[in-house]
Amino acid sequence: MHRMKKLLDLYQQWRGAEPANVQQIPGGGSNRTYYRLTDNNGQTVIGVIGTSRDEDHAFIYLTEHFSKRQLPVPKILAASDDQLRYLQTDLGSTSLFDAIRGGREAGGRYTLKEQELLKRTIRELPNIQMQGARELDFSNCYPQAEFDVDSVLFDLNYFKYCFLKATELDFHELKLEADFRLLAKDLTTDEYMVGGDLQSPTATCFLYRDFQARNVMIDHDGNPYFIDYQGGRKGPYYYDLASFLWQASARYPHKLRRELVYEYYNSLKNYIEVPPARHFVNRLSLFVLFRTLQVLGAYGFRGYFEQKKHFIESIPPAIQNLRELLASSSSFHYPYLIDLLRQLTELPQFQQIEATASRADGYKTTDLNPYKAHPQDGPATFSKYDAQGPLVVRVFSFSYTKGIPEDESGNGGGYVFDCRSTHNPGRYEPYKQLTGLDEPVIRFLEDDGEILTFLDSVYKLADAHVRRYIQRGFTSLMFCFGCTGGQHRSVYSAQHLAEHIHEKFGIEVRICHREQNITQILKKE
Repeated sequence: MHRMKKLLDLYQQWRGAEPANVQQIPGGGSNRTYYRLTDNNGQTVIGVIGTSRDEDHAFIYLTEHFSKRQLPVPKILAASDDQLRYLQTDLGSTSLFDAIRGGREAGGRYTLKEQELLKRTIRELPNIQMQGARELDFSNCYPQAEFDVDSVLFDLNYFKYCFLKATELDFHELKLEADFRLLAKDLTTDEYMVGGDLQSPTATCFLYRDFQARNVMIDHDGNPYFIDYQGGRKGPYYYDLASFLWQASARYPHKLRRELVYEYYNSLKNYIEVPPARHFVNRLSLFVLFRTLQVLGAYGFRGYFEQKKHFIESIPPAIQNLRELLASSSSFHYPYLIDLLRQLTELPQFQQIEATASRADGYKTTDLNPYKAHPQDGPATFSKYDAQGPLVVRVFSFSYTKGIPEDESGNGGGYVFDCRSTHNPGRYEPYKQLTGLDEPVIRFLEDDGEILTFLDSVYKLADAHVRRYIQRGFTSLMFCFGCTGGQHRSVYSAQHLAEHIHEKFGIEVRICHREQNITQILKKE
């Protein structure tokens, strides 16, 4: 009550009258308390009560500095002498996190409106990072002025002790520590040549540190405003981009994520001479790796040690991010660490990953594991079905070198599609051990686009045929997709056609990825 009285006294000194209404509003993860204070005319401001002078000083200093540079942040209206209480402009009640809730809850199927909000936000990020760093006295930052080796090692060891050890995975402490130190050095050293001049992004950038959708407010015109940057410091801009786009719970589809990286890179050009695209992508991958380990450390502590269910449930999506990163990037030079992380992603407790949407047009793609053949499923084939039942569609993937699948119904087969005209991911080392059910292969095929054009024609033909078979009371229809090895393109095509038919017609579809020994039955709805 004493602290609240002091806040009300500060408001009265600033406004000249007591507020007509005081409403406590939800805060974030900090120890600050927030109130919406309303005057007799309905005008509102936000009152804040803090407990850390250094943290509150950092926020007030940064906010006043950013306001002078006309950046989209709240304004400080009044502050107590000890800076433990202050008033700031009210940016409303809609955060970006709230505004894109629909897409997040739909498993990553974001509407065009939600995508535009994300793009507006990511285009504005370089503004606060670069403009905000100009003439900024980083000694006012809290708890430290700069992203450095010690802070990286702290987070990596947090991952080791709070997450890795809890999995009981055996590892060599000294070998892991050596790779940690090498990674920390690489994260804090980034120099490259542009136009004959040596560039260093860390020297000219404000690292937001906690850049996430909850810390972005959206006004009635859809413009983003930034809050809760008091933990910021001097550091590399890649960190914030990785934090935002690879947040596990956001479930951003790969295509959308790539578009947002592209928007950021182009926006960054307005402030600095950007590094070459290849350098940028490699550096970003490095920070995605670091942020993923950092997040797993936090999830481990909050989940395994504090037994908070939400954090335990957040671990599998974060592991999936790690799995995809390891499969898609060959730029990591930490052999022991990378091998250990691969072992981590293969642990049984992390194998059941929730299905996610990875395409902006609404088609489903699903992680490999739900389609793994189990002992009770029998071999990767289907027994002859009851000829008197309703239409059952069977979809096969196969390798041409091993022959076209036989039609066990006795009807002489159906459609056979040759996928070999499309770009083959199997030609590239990162994809050779994966299949068309794995996310990196799905990304490769969909980003290339040839397979999508191919399937558009297949869908039209299949839809007409399935519809006519249902009308005529037929009970069997077979589709087969062949490629060189029966591993990538044919598997992708068969799985997507099967899901398309099942979703559109609600009939039973039986899938057999013959060369992968994988079967699945999509039951009649």
